[in-house]
Parts: sequence; structure tokens; C-alpha cells
Amino acid sequence: MSPMSADLSYRPEDDGFLEGKMLIAMPSIGDDRFDRTVIYMCVHNPDGAMGIVVNKPADNITFPDLLDRLSIRVPGTRLPKEISCPVLAGGPVEMGRGFVLHTQDYFSEESTLPVDENVGLTASVDILRAMATGCGPSRALLALGYAGWAPGQLDAEIQANGWLHCDPDPELLFGLNLDAKYHSALAKLGINLSLLSGEAGHA
Repeated sequence: MSPMSADLSYRPEDDGFLEGKMLIAMPSIGDDRFDRTVIYMCVHNPDGAMGIVVNKPADNITFPDLLDRLSIRVPGTRLPKEISCPVLAGGPVEMGRGFVLHTQDYFSEESTLPVDENVGLTASVDILRAMATGCGPSRALLALGYAGWAPGQLDAEIQANGWLHCDPDPELLFGLNLDAKYHSALAKLGINLSLLSGEAGHA
């Protein structure tokens, strides 16, 4: 997919691009697919943007189910809890494709996109095999699909008060309490959800 191979020389701290940041959907987003979503931005540059929704569970599938469907064998009779991970609905694009967002203690030269010094994105089955044998990253989530924007589209949505953004932290990214992430992300900006309206401005 083209955003995954986009030029990564653009960094958010240099020019306002949001790679490595969390997007928070505003009530005014006007798109039910992104209602109360928190998205980790993996790519954002003049060619477009790509991110993974980190707070919406995928329907009717668990990590062991997925390994079984892919015929990935797990040593022993069951998947150890410490190498399990949540399976999320990562966005409305390519929903049949899996993406693993993970800590950088796992890295593949061939398939890992380093987003920042702490987080990588890998879209190959090799990382799932590594996780099944206890050789994967210390923290990870598996997303089915992703959120994508054409050149300039995300910037326009931000200008139209569709999104806020904040810095990530390990619990926002990899925490298992998915329901708490939206409120937690807003709280990082000092915003109380009950005070927001569809006409609210953005920081």
C-alpha cells in the first residue's frame, strides 16, 4: 500500500506532521466510522497519511483464533497470556489485512516500519510466528485494517475541527482497557468529554 512506502524523512517535530502522535476524533468528525476513535499515526507527509485505530475491538476474533486461522502453531496446548495481544478494528481500509503495532524490541529489516524510536509497525506474518513462540515484542496490538487519508485530506479535517492530537504513552497505545482510551487521550489535553460539543474548537 502506498502510504506504507511513503517518504519517512518528514518528521512531526520538524514541520507539523503527526507521525508518532495520537489523533483523537472530535464529536464534530461527522463520520460514524471514527466516532470516539483514538488513532496512532504511522505515516503523515505530503503524500498522505496512515494510522491505526487503537481503541476499537475487532468483532468475533481473538489472537489465538487468528493464529489458528493462519495455521501458526503455538508450543504446548494454549497461548501463554504474556504473548497474547488484543485484536482491534484498525480502520476502514483493507480490513482483511493485519498490521501489528509494537514496541521496537522486535524489528525486521524486511517488514518493520519504524515510526519512532519506541514504536514500529509490521505487516508480515513473521511477527505473529515470533509472538507465538515467545520471541515477539514485549507489547503489541494486532489491527485488522487501517485509516488512510489522501494528500492534504487529514490536514483539512484537522482545520475543520475534526481531530485533536496528543502525545502517545504506553497505555494509550497498548493498554487493554480500550473503553478508557478516548477519555484518557482527551485528559492528556486537559479536556473533559462532557464539556465538548460538536462546535468546539481545537487545540
